[in-house]
Amino acid sequence: MSPVVAILLLFAGLSEAAGRLLPVVARLSGASRIRVAGLMLAGAVVDSAVFALWPLSAWTFAELVLRTAPSDEAALVWTPGLAAPLLLAAVLAFPLLGPLLHFLLMVGVGAGLATALATLAGLGWWDAAGCVALAGIGLGVAVEGVRRLVVRLNTRRAPEPLT
Repeated sequence: MSPVVAILLLFAGLSEAAGRLLPVVARLSGASRIRVAGLMLAGAVVDSAVFALWPLSAWTFAELVLRTAPSDEAALVWTPGLAAPLLLAAVLAFPLLGPLLHFLLMVGVGAGLATALATLAGLGWWDAAGCVALAGIGLGVAVEGVRRLVVRLNTRRAPEPLT
């Protein structure tokens, strides 16, 4: 992965984390800046890793569809042209700026990945789009599960009344 792509993915992850975390922090009174910064950094790393794994997961699904042995020489990877729209989609992840537009841009990024996957793997475009969609949905469900677990672990319970 080139340094440009790594930086694009890191900024996309930071923006995605900010879009998900800042509305929650705005509802909390007295949230520590250090704790918010730590959660933002952790969220950026997790979201960047999820973004980085999307092409690899789609390539793995494509290999399952093709039923061939894995080939290390030609795998689907992010390029600056594929990753740049992802950064724009992450910027639009802020809930009030348009979840529908964010979703449409993610579909556009997925279509770009599907085109690259179809070319590399020799699949039809719809088959490649299915692999990219399965990978994206699987990663999305996994990261949402992690987010909910973190929220559950960081939520303070109200003390039980003494009777």
